Amino acid sequence: MHNTTPRSGAPSRRNVLGMVAGAGLLAALAGELTIALSGEDPPSDIPGTGAGAFRYERTSSPDRTLVLADDGSVLATLTDGARTAVFTGPFRNFTEPSATRAVVRSNSWVRLMPTAWARGQETSAWFRTWFPRTLANRGPDVLGVAMEYLTGAPDRFNSDGVRYAGRARYGPMVSQSSGHGLSTRDERSDFYDYLGVPWTFPDGTRKSPEKGRYGDVDCSGFMRLLWGYRMGLAMHDSDAPGIGLPRRAYAIAAYGPGVVIIPDTHERPKALDSLQPGDLVFFATRNFEPNLLNHCGMYIGPDNEGHPRFLSSRQQANGPTFGDLGGTAWLDGDGFYARGFRAARRL
Repeated sequence: MHNTTPRSGAPSRRNVLGMVAGAGLLAALAGELTIALSGEDPPSDIPGTGAGAFRYERTSSPDRTLVLADDGSVLATLTDGARTAVFTGPFRNFTEPSATRAVVRSNSWVRLMPTAWARGQETSAWFRTWFPRTLANRGPDVLGVAMEYLTGAPDRFNSDGVRYAGRARYGPMVSQSSGHGLSTRDERSDFYDYLGVPWTFPDGTRKSPEKGRYGDVDCSGFMRLLWGYRMGLAMHDSDAPGIGLPRRAYAIAAYGPGVVIIPDTHERPKALDSLQPGDLVFFATRNFEPNLLNHCGMYIGPDNEGHPRFLSSRQQANGPTFGDLGGTAWLDGDGFYARGFRAARRL
C-alpha cells in the first residue's frame, strides 16, 4: 500500500469544479434524509434460528463463511480476518433528498463481531450465543448510524450532554494559497472535534478538540466516528501501524484492521463484485499526488439505478453524504469518484 505522508491544503481538481455545482444541487433538491423500512415486515419466525438449525458454507474471494437457514437462504456473511458481519434483514430505503434523487434499498444490516472471524468459529461458545441474538436485532447498525450525521438528522445527546449524533460538517473554511481566489474547507477534523470532548487513546495519547471544529469531521474522521466511537472498534492517533483504525485515509487503507478486499494497484479496479455494504473504499483524487489515497468512505450498496453508491464526508458537501455534490457518489462510470476509486478494506 502507498503510505507516503500527504501534503495538506493544496487544491484537488474537485476543489475547482465542485463549489458552484454543489450549491446549485443543494438549492434544487431541498429536503431531508429519510431512513425507512420498505414496508416488508420481517417474518415472525426467522428461518433456521432453532438450536442446531443453521448450516454453514465456505466460499472464497475473499475467504468467508455463509450462514444459511434451513431453506438455504443466506442469513449472514462472515469474512475471515474481519470483524464485519453482514446480516440479511428487513429491507430499508436510504434517501437524502437534499443531495441526490437516488434511493439505496438494502436488506443488509452491518454489525461488528466480538472478534475477527476465522474458519470453524461457528462451533465456539461466543458465536452460539452472539449470532441468534444479533440476527434478531433491529437496533441501529453501522449503515443506520451513518445516516444520523447527514443533513436533516436530529441532534442526539448522551447522559453527559455530549452531542454524539446530528448533522455533521466537514471543517472550517480556509483560503487557498494557489492564487485561484477560492476557499475550501479544511481537513484535520477528527471524531473528538465533532464531539467537542477530549479523548485519551489506549496508548495514553490524549487529544483535545479545537473549538472552531466543533461538529466537524473529515472523511477519515467520519469513519472513526462511525466505526470507532459508535461501533467500538479500537483506534489510535497515528498514521503508522497499530491496534485499530489509524488517523488518515491512506493509513487506514494500508494498516487498518480487517482484510483488503480490493488492493491498491494505483489503477481503477476492474471488478467490484467482491464489495459488500460496510466495506471502506479509498480514492486518489489529487492530480499532483496521483497515487496517494487521500479520501475514504463506506460502500452502502447499489442505488435504484443499479450503481454502487458510497457515503463519505466531503468538502463540497460540507459533511457526510451519499449524494452527488461535487461528484456523483458512484464507484462505477466515468465520474470524479469513480475515476479516483482505488481500493477497499473490510474491517
